[in-house]
Amino acid sequence: MSNTSTTPNPATQAPHFPAQVTGMYILARALKNVGIDVMYGLVGIPVTEMAYIAQAQGIRFISFRHEQQAGMAAATHGFLTKTPGVLLTVSSLGFINGLTATVNATVNCYPMIQISGSSQRETIDLEQGAYEGLDQLNVAKGLVKAAYRVNRPEDIPTAVARAYRAAVSGRPGGVYLDVTTACLGAVMNHDDAEKLLFKPVDPCPAVQPSAESVDRALQLLASARQPAILLGKGAAYAQVDDKIKQLVETTGIPFYPMSMAKGLMPDNHPLSAISARSTIMEKADVVMLIGARLNWLLSRGHGKWNPQGQFIQLDIDPEEFDCNRPIAAPVVGDIESSLDAILAKLPGLKLNMDPAWVKGIQDESKVKNAKFLERLAPQTVPMTHWSALSAVKKVLEANPDTILVNEGANTLDDTRDSVDMFLPRHRIDCATWAIMGMGMGSAIGAAVATGKSVVAVEGDSAFGFSGMDFSTICRFNLPVTVVIFNNGGIYNGIGENLSKDGDPAPTTLDVKARYDKLGDAFGAQTYYVTTPAQLESALAEAVASKKPCLIDVQLAADSGKESGHIGYLNPAPLIDIVV
Repeated sequence: MSNTSTTPNPATQAPHFPAQVTGMYILARALKNVGIDVMYGLVGIPVTEMAYIAQAQGIRFISFRHEQQAGMAAATHGFLTKTPGVLLTVSSLGFINGLTATVNATVNCYPMIQISGSSQRETIDLEQGAYEGLDQLNVAKGLVKAAYRVNRPEDIPTAVARAYRAAVSGRPGGVYLDVTTACLGAVMNHDDAEKLLFKPVDPCPAVQPSAESVDRALQLLASARQPAILLGKGAAYAQVDDKIKQLVETTGIPFYPMSMAKGLMPDNHPLSAISARSTIMEKADVVMLIGARLNWLLSRGHGKWNPQGQFIQLDIDPEEFDCNRPIAAPVVGDIESSLDAILAKLPGLKLNMDPAWVKGIQDESKVKNAKFLERLAPQTVPMTHWSALSAVKKVLEANPDTILVNEGANTLDDTRDSVDMFLPRHRIDCATWAIMGMGMGSAIGAAVATGKSVVAVEGDSAFGFSGMDFSTICRFNLPVTVVIFNNGGIYNGIGENLSKDGDPAPTTLDVKARYDKLGDAFGAQTYYVTTPAQLESALAEAVASKKPCLIDVQLAADSGKESGHIGYLNPAPLIDIVV
């Protein structure tokens, strides 16, 4: 009889959790270790188990119907929290779907990390027809702030730390992490893996401006007769609201906020020049840009702008200066450090501002505001954008701590002009690239990141880009109300097909569509409204409920014009076209 031992040989045992762990486990631990507690995404090969493991590590996983919306949620999370929003996608087309949002985050300076699984390197590099065999790293590299590939599980903590630092430091942006299937499935001993974890020290260090640049900026500001302060979303992102308030109110200089900077100072503040944009552009002799860029949204500093006007610009990236107009006083530094340096020297500054400058802007604003309210007064039925917004304005301004997400053409432009904001970072829209299709993702990201109630005011075309992820709002029982302005088309529903062949015109959708039925399918509270009074009542009730709600707002088909307020960007067709 044999005396052979039946005790298994440890060297030949199969890996077994928790003594051994995979790259998926190490990735989840590394993310949690640097402070990530929410992940947005859509799972499949090879990242499905990764999402489950992340949940086990205490990372909330918000699962979507489309990667682009998950990415928009992650980007919005980054903007609101100053920490990277994290997106998890599958390989190939899932990666590309998510990349749209990561590129948008980079352009708009939102910290975000996209993590995508990828196929085996050998078959991709030799183009041998791998499963979803796209060279994702090289696709992403030219489009995002930084991109890294992880091939070994022992490198995962380093990759996560580098991605975190790249996303939040300097000018924030999107970072791509390409994690191969082999890396995700590779096995390490648990104790060895734990030894690799670390937190990056000071991932977003302050960048102090030079004393010379601060003095130059203050001297120019002091010389101005008709100065203005222009606030961009970078100023909102910085979360230095009290310092911006101190600068404005100490100097008494009128301010103009860009769309996502609305609420940094209340829109109805005595120094608000929000209704005097043309006057600021045409007459200001010195403009201080804080977290704002002279891009197309500001006519690149040309057009109506005073050709003799001079600019002070506070920005962390020196390459931003002089890109469209010479910047007379560039201040390189993070916004908080730059404002601290400026505020420290304000007590000794003697301004030369014309006393009539502020009063003139205030008088102009009173006249224009009164005239604008006349536009909202008619309670027309079928509703126009303006009559519908008369109701939306009342409810949102009565609930100022509600975050407004807004997209569309006319729906975006008219809502931005109509609804005053009183708190910072309470307006999220399509920002620099003016893209459509961020609505549901941004609404979800805002609700998850802040816990606040969110109202998404959507054009019917804009809603179509992301509408299926209303189901995500319902699955996670988020306090989000979606308001759809249905005028039956892209811009409106009255376009005419030049061929007369019976097909819809290129801009025609369905003015009779019942979007509220979509909400019914997912168990939301829904409303179909045809009058301003019905809309006001429904929206007030929906916001108060703090539950998923959808309001289908019936507009007239002829409400709205092509491209909203930026139709001037369209080339002239020379042909008589009804759009």
